[in-house]
Amino acid sequence: MLNGKNILVGVTGGIAAYKTADLVSKLKKLDANIQVIMTEAATEFVSPLTFQTLSQNFVYVDMFEEPKTWEVEHISLAEKADLILVAPATANTIGKIANGIADDMLSTVIMATEAKVIFAPAMNSHMYSNPIVEENMNKLSNLGYEFIEPGSGLLACGTYGAGRMAEPLNIIEYVKGYFGPKDLENQKLVITAGPTIEPLDPVRYMTNFSSGKMGYALAEEAKKRGGDVVLITGPTNLKPPTDIKVVNINTTREMLNAVEKEFNDCQILIKAAAPLDYRPNVVSNSKIKKKNDILEMKFIKNPDISRHFGKIKKSQIMVGFAAETDNIIESANEKIKRKNFDFIVANDVSKEGAGFKTDTNIVTIIDKNGNIENYPLMQKKKLANIILDKIVKLKTKS
Repeated sequence: MLNGKNILVGVTGGIAAYKTADLVSKLKKLDANIQVIMTEAATEFVSPLTFQTLSQNFVYVDMFEEPKTWEVEHISLAEKADLILVAPATANTIGKIANGIADDMLSTVIMATEAKVIFAPAMNSHMYSNPIVEENMNKLSNLGYEFIEPGSGLLACGTYGAGRMAEPLNIIEYVKGYFGPKDLENQKLVITAGPTIEPLDPVRYMTNFSSGKMGYALAEEAKKRGGDVVLITGPTNLKPPTDIKVVNINTTREMLNAVEKEFNDCQILIKAAAPLDYRPNVVSNSKIKKKNDILEMKFIKNPDISRHFGKIKKSQIMVGFAAETDNIIESANEKIKRKNFDFIVANDVSKEGAGFKTDTNIVTIIDKNGNIENYPLMQKKKLANIILDKIVKLKTKS
């Protein structure tokens, strides 16, 4: 997949630069052509010779160093690149690019390129959450630059939190996704994600444990594969994906209405959300006071979103999810028939590493013909591509 791809790796001044050496080595083993540009600060952490040895190419640092060819080097590097990957990307470099500053070789090449630029941020957790840094990243995202979300943990500076550069293997998977098949071009996908909430009174509501991670992973991977994605999401703590239409809702009825607006001209509906099946019969206009030992409330059924669209679908492919704790296969088969899914992704949320709030899942995929496939523990992004592969196969057959 990366054979012959020209990837320009920008290394900036952070301790995570040592991980970039491993990243360059792994990219080279995948037969990518790697060119490295280092900022002067980066050379304080790893020597240019290290990257020169691993990439088997001259490493650029000084903007005014004697040229190695007759070409204007910052222009030729910018034009040759199929992709520019900045790893680690410091707050300083992100800020310079966001504000059009080109005062070194790396920032100048980025200003001159028409290639996709992907940042893998790495910095102190307080810096990462600084409103100025967030504003710079949002500005760049809106301009089409992409960011690989950093991990959380104990950082080199001694603080604990988000800001650790993504691991090389995760970065490589992201890069593979960029160069991967664009087999969802001209396809509109409506993807639902997260929980819904139903108010009880002005200060309380009921909800469930859905984090939205599976739906967001599907939306991000579908976008990489060329899809026109609409993400309809309940309340989550996740950052909205870039270059994707995001519709925020709260209640199950709001989710139904949002899907209704997008359904007629979509080709694919993926119901990865966990909408509440019931809502209070009456929502109190004032806060419910703590008076009795037992509080009794009546609930009424919410509309069944999947069943509603399963009844009216024409040529659309519909994929559902079933989060269960027992009778997984039986429950999933019943949902396929009742809701007219093409296939369903079922999981036992009582298993460790599966279901809500995790980055991984363990699932069984069952189609409307009764075919059953079991999948082991895997990252939700990997599972997202398995699901999308199945959708593409169905589209090819239809």
